[in-house]
Amino acid sequence: MDYIKEAEKIFEELSLIRHQIHENPELGNQEFKTSKLVEDYLKALGIETIRVTETAIVGILYGEKPGKTIAFRADMDALPVTEKTGCAFSSKTSGSMHACGHDVHTTALLGAAKILSDHKEELCGEVRFFFEPDEEGDGGAKRMIDEGCMDGVFAVYGAHVDPSIALGTIGVRFGKFYAASNMFNVTVHGKSAHGAEPEKGIDALLAAARMVAALKDIPKTLPEGEAVLSVGTFNSGHVRNIISDEAEFKGIIRTLGEDVKEQMLLSFVETLDKISDENGTTIDAELFSTHNGIVNTDRETALVRDALKNVSGINVTEIEKPLMTSEDFGFFVDEAAGSFYHIGVGSSSSLHSSDFLPDDRAIVYGAAAHVAVAFAELS
Repeated sequence: MDYIKEAEKIFEELSLIRHQIHENPELGNQEFKTSKLVEDYLKALGIETIRVTETAIVGILYGEKPGKTIAFRADMDALPVTEKTGCAFSSKTSGSMHACGHDVHTTALLGAAKILSDHKEELCGEVRFFFEPDEEGDGGAKRMIDEGCMDGVFAVYGAHVDPSIALGTIGVRFGKFYAASNMFNVTVHGKSAHGAEPEKGIDALLAAARMVAALKDIPKTLPEGEAVLSVGTFNSGHVRNIISDEAEFKGIIRTLGEDVKEQMLLSFVETLDKISDENGTTIDAELFSTHNGIVNTDRETALVRDALKNVSGINVTEIEKPLMTSEDFGFFVDEAAGSFYHIGVGSSSSLHSSDFLPDDRAIVYGAAAHVAVAFAELS
């Protein structure tokens, strides 16, 4: 099968779907129109659909021969960003736009579903299509998994648009790819005193500042480029000549790989305790996981690379460095082997920017890539 040609046949249809989704962006857990569009399209193809949360859709396509079960995931939610692309299908919703390419992800997977449904007699097994809500927020992956969407899945695949890669190119990466993220909230408690008599107080602001400085140094003790700690807010004090009795700061830790994550979190707690003891303060600290990292498995990544190298019209490149950004696709890969790849869009604008607008033709390459991977697994 000529995968690009199959996707080209339905390009006009897919473009219209992409434009409709782009014009009507919906934030996390509010993807009512988008999920209805997805559901109706899949049903029209004869694909079974299940709502596993209020806006999460799972499509199930059964091949005509027995075999294993694989899954593909696309995310559907938009961002609270005001669009400035000026395109003919700009967002009609004030303060919301598809600034991360999820409209392309959703449309490409719908295209793959159509092509695969047209060739189901050639498939040995089952394909599940996951349409996930709220990836940009708290994440929908874990909730979908809790509802059983990954039960019996042998391998799972997903993709993200990438403005740094040329249109027509798919980027693959072996091993560590996206970072795990852990958010933290820290409140430091001291004792108030007159600024002229600091010895009578316990300076929470000073202790918190020392904690922030020390925490920022922890990644330097770990493998280079595998951990980042960011403090985004710091609040303390109300009057210039009073020793502050409380300080609060919040931030996020990003790590690559479970070993680095464990060491980073241990050092985080030890550092806070040490500086708190030295300064006579007490602390309340919250540390919670938000996204698991993505660590691509070797067999599945090699399958993607080799399958796409045989697709006329698609170039394949290996991505050299992992990313410190987070993506909740990692929850799926924790449940089964899998691989996450990038769809090149060659844009001069960055993800999450108000002028980010992937080329419609990225849908063709994304859909063709998914179909090629599916046939490599199930033919």
